Amino acid sequence: QVQLVESGGGLAQPGGSLRLSCAASGSIFSIYHMAWYRQAPGKQRELVAGITSGGNTNYADSVKGRFTIPRDNAKNTGYLQMNSLKPEDTAVYYCYAVLRIVGDLTPRNYWGQGTQVTVSS
Repeated sequence: QVQLVESGGGLAQPGGSLRLSCAASGSIFSIYHMAWYRQAPGKQRELVAGITSGGNTNYADSVKGRFTIPRDNAKNTGYLQMNSLKPEDTAVYYCYAVLRIVGDLTPRNYWGQGTQVTVSS
């Protein structure tokens, strides 16, 4: 069984930082793509950042220059480093990955359970 386990959410003050983690558990063969989405109350889920297996990244305009999406391939773990946080960053953040497990030739999509990020003074 494959799961994306998120951690690192919580409360931060404006201007502060948080680092979210997304660990893919199971017999992972290859991760093709990993991304972070967020959903604020009353709003649609939106893409925050993404990274491909080749290291190409993309960011929402609202977070560009403040957030980065590092990865640790050996640990099958992706991160969302959030700096200069703003109240409008408050949302539930979801990890998303496209990956293959050992013995399976088909890449499949997985979602994390979501983690709350609250930015408030």
